[in-house]
Amino acid sequence: MSALPSPCIPEPVEPVAPFGPAPRRATRQVRVGGVAVGGDAPVVVQSMTNTDTADVAGTARQIAALWRAGSELVRITVNNPESAAAVPRIVERLAMQGVEVPIIGDFHYNGHQLLAGEPACAEALAKYRINPGNVGFGKKKDLQFAQLIEFAVRYGKPVRIGANWGSLDQALAATLMDENARRAEPWDAGRVLREALIRSALDSAERAVELGLPRDRVVLSAKVSGVQELIAVYRDLARRSDFALHLGLTEAGIGSKGIVASSAALSVLLQEGIGDTIRISLTPEPGAPRTQEVVVAQELLQTLGLRAFTPMVTACPGCGRTTSEFFQELAKVVQEHVRGKMPEWKITRPGAETMTLAVMGCVVNGPGESRHANIGISLPGTGEAPSAPVFVDGEKTVTLRGERIAQDFVALIDDYVDRRYGRTAGPA
Repeated sequence: MSALPSPCIPEPVEPVAPFGPAPRRATRQVRVGGVAVGGDAPVVVQSMTNTDTADVAGTARQIAALWRAGSELVRITVNNPESAAAVPRIVERLAMQGVEVPIIGDFHYNGHQLLAGEPACAEALAKYRINPGNVGFGKKKDLQFAQLIEFAVRYGKPVRIGANWGSLDQALAATLMDENARRAEPWDAGRVLREALIRSALDSAERAVELGLPRDRVVLSAKVSGVQELIAVYRDLARRSDFALHLGLTEAGIGSKGIVASSAALSVLLQEGIGDTIRISLTPEPGAPRTQEVVVAQELLQTLGLRAFTPMVTACPGCGRTTSEFFQELAKVVQEHVRGKMPEWKITRPGAETMTLAVMGCVVNGPGESRHANIGISLPGTGEAPSAPVFVDGEKTVTLRGERIAQDFVALIDDYVDRRYGRTAGPA
């Protein structure tokens, strides 16, 4: 009789990579007003206005809305003498309203003239953004770039050197194309253009340092509108410098396309520890608030586990067991309620932003998901008993019924926040 076969010995496998995002890439920390960017600071959310900057009231109003939504830096267009003259008035108006957010001036073509003509603008801005692709052309380019850097040095302002493939330095691109033609194994055109974008940012940063701008006042960006191209560019940029990096997919698009494209690109980079500030460059849908780009940026960072801004609501997508729309309506009510309360909770209930909530639509996953959340509710699905058990920190505490389930559940959330995150009152 033949011997029994030996037990199968499995081949050794590679250890599983550590769970969670990679450690943040080491960068120089830059101070933008009162906000730290880079170093060990958290990734910062940035946004940009779309008002006419010369409209002081309208621009200040939109900046205030972006700030209240959670934007930590706001960039404005400074494109003509009227807008440059308006900047100090905008900053003053915001200060009177208690809106403390650093304002960044976005300069193209004529920034050197505008700062020279309006020194108060140069002083009021917290940071300048310079595009090396259109700071000047021909013999004027180096001079005009130097003039902008001289203003930054004089007023102690940091600078974002922001290259963009929509306004690439054509002279540099042509030089690199010529160099590539002489290679034994030429690169493809896409790689040459990516190199031109990276070199534009890096060479301009080094030139700014030569002109006297401290290295810890430089932020770099190199934006494209393609997801894979953006990932490739920033991986290379991160490998070749230690400057703080601003991430963003330029011209991301409208609606879900812009959200998905930005999230796909930035998530990969943030997961790899690349990026110190982010902006979601959404095209607003008609009538939609400008603040949507801030909400998306916050939700992206929170979903990745990098920051916490507001309690996150887990909600099921619905199926044939959930023909009622009530759980969808409740999820919306809860999300809007906690986001609306966060400006107050941020001050009086610190830590509430880390809370997790669940609004589930039937018995299949409802009780389980609700137990995983700090507070969860499992609503009845089609044909189920008309009751909704509520779970607090994994334990069933109450069952809600009737017409006031939404109001009662929101009240339970508020009570939980008061008990868990409220500051203990001192002795009378």
